Amino acid sequence: MRTVNAYAAPSATEPLVKTTIERRDLLPGDVMIDIAYAGICHSDIHTVRGEWGPIQYPQVVGHEIVGHVTEVGSDVTKYAVGDLVGVGCMVNSCGECEQCLAGQEQYCLRGNIGTYASVDPADGTITQGGYSQAVVVDQDFVLRVPESLDLEKVAPLLCAGITLYSPLHHWKAGPGMQVAIVGLGGLGHMGVKIAAALGAEVTVLSQTTSKQADSLKFGAKAHYATKDPETFEELKGSFDLIINTVSATIDMGAHLSLLKVDGTMVNVGAPSEPLQVPAFALLPGRRSWAGSSIGGIKETQEMLDFCAEHGILPETELISADQVNEAYERVLASDVRYRFVIDAATLA
Repeated sequence: MRTVNAYAAPSATEPLVKTTIERRDLLPGDVMIDIAYAGICHSDIHTVRGEWGPIQYPQVVGHEIVGHVTEVGSDVTKYAVGDLVGVGCMVNSCGECEQCLAGQEQYCLRGNIGTYASVDPADGTITQGGYSQAVVVDQDFVLRVPESLDLEKVAPLLCAGITLYSPLHHWKAGPGMQVAIVGLGGLGHMGVKIAAALGAEVTVLSQTTSKQADSLKFGAKAHYATKDPETFEELKGSFDLIINTVSATIDMGAHLSLLKVDGTMVNVGAPSEPLQVPAFALLPGRRSWAGSSIGGIKETQEMLDFCAEHGILPETELISADQVNEAYERVLASDVRYRFVIDAATLA
């Protein structure tokens, strides 16, 4: 067992506090990773505040993790001490069901094991995440981080990056395709960068035009304000694919009207309230409404390599661990462009 410093939520209503947690001894297939940086995801906030259901406290969150391997189990063949690696949103799955065998562990039919707030099959404890100095993970759920990527900025790729890459890849975004990204936040800005690199023509749909310059800088061809009713008249029937990244209710009928015949709107944002989908927004154009989670391990590695090839990185703000509660409030106030990253060295 190894004792490490961490920041944990003591309850759903209290600020995160500095504490220590135990990392289990390595099993033969495990690697120990000293964490260098951990991203802050909106999912972390939803989880610790009990907004996605009850959890066991104290809870350390964080599923955007990068660092170096410091120890390997006796059966490890994929990694060696010193390797630069990452860990995303899951650390295990059944490995036997149809989805796992297809390399889609994120859709494990028995439920994958989350990097935090899940029951670790190795010892029955609750998994604790990346707001900590080190983590122990099965080698099959560790990603190799390309050396060309700026380590300080990589972490959000392990959630925000793959969350957008996966649907863009699945729905074959590329040259000749008109893609709209709803929302230009931590998820949305990655969607713009990745879709543009895939060769699609990208439009950003945001409440206002305040981030228009950023949209164009990230690779979008246009930026429209959804608060302007004329936007929906002008863009009606324009897009093959719409990726909705916002975690708030939107006018689904109006947004679905922007799809071409056979177009698809994909939700990756997770609002706490149900979205109302009028049937007649779908029927006349044979339109589809879908959802998408993260990607499997193979696809996540593909995403990292794609980002290295195209020089894609998230826009980040580096903070010390003792700023995490302030960062949470700023995330909720949309006061970040576009992703916070914790310097894990400040946990020492």
